[in-house]
Amino acid sequence: RSRRGGTGNTSGTGSGMDAPSAAGLGGADPQLQRFIEVETQKQRFQQLVHQMTELCWEKCMDKPGPKLDSRAETCFVNCVERFIDTSQFILNRLEQTQKSKSAFSESLSD
Repeated sequence: RSRRGGTGNTSGTGSGMDAPSAAGLGGADPQLQRFIEVETQKQRFQQLVHQMTELCWEKCMDKPGPKLDSRAETCFVNCVERFIDTSQFILNRLEQTQKSKSAFSESLSD
């Protein structure tokens, strides 16, 4: 388990360093900015897939074999669905929080 965790930490560090680099390009070419945004989104997606794979593998896979048994398959399906649901819920909640802060800030400036 720690072997995989190390890989996840490395990619987490990389994404943290990429975001400020992209933000620092305020005066750069708009095409370059868009490219960096797209690549950053791809990296975040890959990181989510990695996290989901690691979590569901640890939870559902007792002993790897030549075939996936029905219990493990059901566990993987449920795990992936719950991971997606949870990720979507968190994103929606963060979006609501951001909108609330924006509305609050606007009401203070009026």
